[in-house]
This record gives sequence, structure tokens and C-alpha cells, in this order.
Amino acid sequence: MPCREVAMLETPTCYALAVGAAEGETELNAFDNALLEAGIGNVNLVKVSSILPPKAAYCEEVALPAGALVPTAYAAVSGCTPGERLVAAVGVGLSRDGFGVIMEFHGHCSKEEAEQRVEEMLHAAFARRHLPLMETRIRSVEHTVRRLAAVVAAVVLWYDGGNGGRS
Repeated sequence: MPCREVAMLETPTCYALAVGAAEGETELNAFDNALLEAGIGNVNLVKVSSILPPKAAYCEEVALPAGALVPTAYAAVSGCTPGERLVAAVGVGLSRDGFGVIMEFHGHCSKEEAEQRVEEMLHAAFARRHLPLMETRIRSVEHTVRRLAAVVAAVVLWYDGGNGGRS
């Protein structure tokens, strides 16, 4: 049987860390509102595992066309108990050659505790790979539920097509 031509997504060349927290009328609306606050609510997130391509460039902002299919590693949690604390965190660890590992965490603790957990996971991931951890970037978001809320922390990946990280 002849091999068929296979189309693959371009390997991402840029990444950004995005966080958001919001209330909503339903759990899904709260999650959607948190995505909007994070700046990634008008794209289609394609959940990926935890590898950052070598030499992917860090960008402060996400500028993607509406409806784009966007590889994303993310953590999210929602809650409906007033006073409950929600937290989500993501981190990127980089090796010497720019190859990276992404770790995510969500739970009911403080931002500081979540960031510490992500940092510990990054160190463990690099130790397991026998690679030196050269640099880390971690972002988190914390929210106290008023009625029904969600938080999201994401590492968004995209191919810039040679235009400096902007789509």
C-alpha cells in the first residue's frame, strides 16, 4: 500500500505565558471568561504535552488570529463555593540549547505554593533528562470564588512564519 502524504503542523517558533481568572454564569462561561482575560479566548486551544521546541522565542504578548488552532499546555480549575481559592500555574524550563520542558499545576492553594510546585516539577523533569536547567519562566493566577469562577494558566505555542513572533 503506498504511503500517503501527511500534513503536519509547523513546529512552534514562539511561546508566551498567559493567565486569567474570571467569574461566569456557568462553569464553561467562567472558563471562557478566564481564557478571554488571558488573551487566548478567541482561538482554539489544542492541548499538548510538555515539550518546548528548541530555540522557540519568548514573546510577552499573544497576537493570534481568531479561530486559529493553537498548541497549548495549560492548567485550569473551576469552583462554585464562595470563598474557595483557585490557582493555576505554568512554567517553562530551558536547557542550554533552548530545548524546554513545560509544567502545569492547578489547585486550591496560594500562588506562591503553586509556583513552588511548578518549579519543583521543572527541576525533577530536567534531572530525569540529565540536563542542566538554565532558565525558568513561571506565571500563576489566584482567584477567590464569589459565585462560580475559573482560573487558567497556559503556555501558548505558535509558528511565526518569519514575522518576528506576530501572526
